[in-house]
Amino acid sequence: MGERPGLFTPVRVGPLELPNRIVMSPMTRIRADEGCAPGERMVRYYAQRASAGLIITEGTHPSPMGRGYTSPPGLHTEEQAAGWRRVTDAVHAAGGRIFVQLMHAGRVSHSSLLPGHALPVAPSAVAVSGEIHTFGGKVPFETPRPLETAEIPAVVGEYRRAAELSIAAGFDGVELHAATGYLPNQFQVTGSNRRTDAYGGSPEGRTRFTLEVVEALCEVRSADRVGIKVAPGFTVNDTFDDDPAETYTHLARRLDPLGLAYFHVGYDSGYSRGTAPPFNPVDLLRSAYTGTLLAVGGFTRASGQEAIEAGRADLIVYGRPFIANPDLVERFRLDAPLVTGDVRTFYGGDDHGYTDYPTLAEQGWSRENP
Repeated sequence: MGERPGLFTPVRVGPLELPNRIVMSPMTRIRADEGCAPGERMVRYYAQRASAGLIITEGTHPSPMGRGYTSPPGLHTEEQAAGWRRVTDAVHAAGGRIFVQLMHAGRVSHSSLLPGHALPVAPSAVAVSGEIHTFGGKVPFETPRPLETAEIPAVVGEYRRAAELSIAAGFDGVELHAATGYLPNQFQVTGSNRRTDAYGGSPEGRTRFTLEVVEALCEVRSADRVGIKVAPGFTVNDTFDDDPAETYTHLARRLDPLGLAYFHVGYDSGYSRGTAPPFNPVDLLRSAYTGTLLAVGGFTRASGQEAIEAGRADLIVYGRPFIANPDLVERFRLDAPLVTGDVRTFYGGDDHGYTDYPTLAEQGWSRENP
């Protein structure tokens, strides 16, 4: 028998040969330029982290109505695609691979961020509790406008258009953000989906929107360049479900025969809001999904290695460690100390806390001179 795979064992994901199994998590950083286009600081940020086996970008809205933050990147205009092309060219030049995460915020938005100050859209008229950051400061979430059944194909079409632009932007593939309370997740769970049409009710109805979007992405990019992220049972952004194990096992079984690049399971590590489910989402869906599985959820170097060796996951996704350690792969390889990120600079701002974290080489670190 051969050696068990680990974090540094190469792996094939779709058509891509990855040199390691360390994935950079999609992490909102709120640093896009005017028009929600990536600028030079985003080019530097992603290129610095190109040693990851795979980079998944921060959530990127596929349409103006999908926007949920003050300065997030989008992928629905030629200008945005051109900005992302500079990012992907830099990542590829540094030897990396990069997927774009498409994230429609749905009800996790505010009219002040949307065209014509329109109300956010959602499956049902159920508001998120709490407040949202806007250009005018924190304000309460609004009650969203329920999408009409006849409108849904157009929303799916917005994702399709973003997938088309992802080709021009040079991305190696696309990931659908179907977790942590954004639009596909709003359809999936009983707490935010009160519909009585074909997109509500049973797990089949509530997962229909997600599956239609996945199919549209596959038509554009091919299934082996499409991934999806889910977070079964986590209640971030009020994503409550009566039976998350049933809902997500159903979704996993429907996704399994599609031949996707990967299934990204867990939650956004570092989230302080919401509660965790009474089960391990990775272990729940590992038995229902036979393809490549990415696991996220506060893994360390050691626990990530153990999860791969045990066959619980094929790749491990790291979030916060990549913020302050652009050379995280090298630090893991050498078992070197990690830098702790400054939480005050996570969201928005300039290069400080974004592109100015030092590498081991810049710190002058060595085993002899740690």
